[in-house]
Amino acid sequence: MATSEEAVLTSFMDPLKDILVNYLMPEKCYDEFFLHFNFLHVTCLKIIISKGLGIGIILGSVLVKLPQILKLIGAKSAEGLSFKSVLLELFAITGTMAYSIANSFPFSAWGEALFLMFQTIAIGFLIQHYRGSTIKGLGFLVIFFALLAVLISPFTPMSVVTTMQASNMPAIIFGRLIQAGTNYSNGHTGQLSAISVFLLFAGSLARIFTTVQETGDSLMVLTYIISSCCNGLIAAQVLYYWNARPALKKKTE
Repeated sequence: MATSEEAVLTSFMDPLKDILVNYLMPEKCYDEFFLHFNFLHVTCLKIIISKGLGIGIILGSVLVKLPQILKLIGAKSAEGLSFKSVLLELFAITGTMAYSIANSFPFSAWGEALFLMFQTIAIGFLIQHYRGSTIKGLGFLVIFFALLAVLISPFTPMSVVTTMQASNMPAIIFGRLIQAGTNYSNGHTGQLSAISVFLLFAGSLARIFTTVQETGDSLMVLTYIISSCCNGLIAAQVLYYWNARPALKKKTE
């Protein structure tokens, strides 16, 4: 009977072990938890929390900017959004993605950048479209994807990718300051989505921990610290201008 029960337990645990070891923890942590029942192993707990947060951030990133996209489409207006800020944000996102791919970092450490990139591109196109420059919006898409193909190709020197990642910090700062300045001059946040803003702020905060745990790359850690501060500024403005509404419609850069 004992042998039969052990066989059933083994047949159940083997697939579970494959999933956990491949996606959530190293084998040594699986042994600590499920063989030695040491559920308070600090190092393994940090790894699992980091992996879990990373997976959660990636899953959340699939929808994080969807409220912003839907708000633009519903209003048929890009009032209050800065296209320059979107370009700088796209530069930072793409730089992080290219740098991570070049360094073979695990997907759980940077995967949200891929989904954020596509959503940010869509926002950039919609801003141009609703300002009557659909052709410019299409040109923006073509140029971006052409540059992206070159950037992630093996022909791009590592020094270029590293320089781009190092440039993320000023890009993030200036991009957010431009948007913050637009909000301040308008006296409202226009079609800026509060849900997307708060999700981005929470995600960038969580990424500080996961980046320390999974990559140990000081450049990426500093990038996410700066990103969190800048996202926090926009989130604070959303709260400050919560009840403010545009008095009249006007085009804003």
